[in-house]
Amino acid sequence: MLTLQDAWEARQRLRPVLPETPLLFSQPLTNIAGQPVYLKLEQMHVTGSFKLRGATNMIRSLTPEQRAQGVVTFSTGNHGFAVATAAASLGIRSVVCVSENVPANKVEALKASGAELHVEGSGQDEAGEVSARLVEEEGLTLIPPFDHPSVIAGQATMGLEIIEHLPSVKHVLTGLSGGGLLSGLGLALKEQIPDLELSGLSLREGAAMDESLNIGKPTLVPEAPTLADSLLGGIGLENRYTFSMVQRYADQRLRLHEDTIARGMAFLYDKHKMVVEGAAAVGAGALLDGLVSVNGPTVLIVSGSSVDVHTHREAVAPYI
Repeated sequence: MLTLQDAWEARQRLRPVLPETPLLFSQPLTNIAGQPVYLKLEQMHVTGSFKLRGATNMIRSLTPEQRAQGVVTFSTGNHGFAVATAAASLGIRSVVCVSENVPANKVEALKASGAELHVEGSGQDEAGEVSARLVEEEGLTLIPPFDHPSVIAGQATMGLEIIEHLPSVKHVLTGLSGGGLLSGLGLALKEQIPDLELSGLSLREGAAMDESLNIGKPTLVPEAPTLADSLLGGIGLENRYTFSMVQRYADQRLRLHEDTIARGMAFLYDKHKMVVEGAAAVGAGALLDGLVSVNGPTVLIVSGSSVDVHTHREAVAPYI
């Protein structure tokens, strides 16, 4: 089991190489929620996503032998870019496996990152099988997108920053996919503030973690087209960490309609001039549509900005 000490050790490891991200007060969302609302701007990382925390923590924890062999991962985009960037900073070879469903803008960004790219399969589970094959064939070290203690501890550093800058925080809303982010936030936040509310927001269709928790064990869930493609992907039938940690830490789980996600994207663009991906706007959408009640200072995790301009324009146009 991970402990709060793992989060603090990750923060010490990341502090010299990853700047903290801003915590921005949102007056427009405060007016809607009736409580102070803040935005944790994870899109400000050089890769445009929170995923850089977990990838950097794990890669910088590798032995010299593992670094010499190189690393591999499977990803819907953001984690792959994070692994490529973290590996490149240390001169380590990286291989990224993605499915054929990953948006073209993310595939192009991965190619430009310097990683070796494998595009194969119809979903993240199949991309995971390719990466497992490369571990066996080439001796690469797998950097999982969420289900690993070092990755979870890296994401937990976000929660430590939130407490430091907003000790009175009472509620945090975040996207829920594989569970690495919510697990890390739960570890950092709820172990220190047990009565804090932690809400995980998923897709109406393709919500693998939420569906798995509903039936009591990891299960396969078909993916579906969505504005929040970063929330797609399975949790792994042999999930070791995030399933139980989300089960422990999530106080509330909600599934959002696509129009709720689009409204969130439009609101952040209109009121805060932010161009963010659908997964980053789920908290704003949930507040706008009255799906969540908050009873104190609230933080929304703006998780990333990996969205192409055409998709963003089409999504927000009806609401601007």
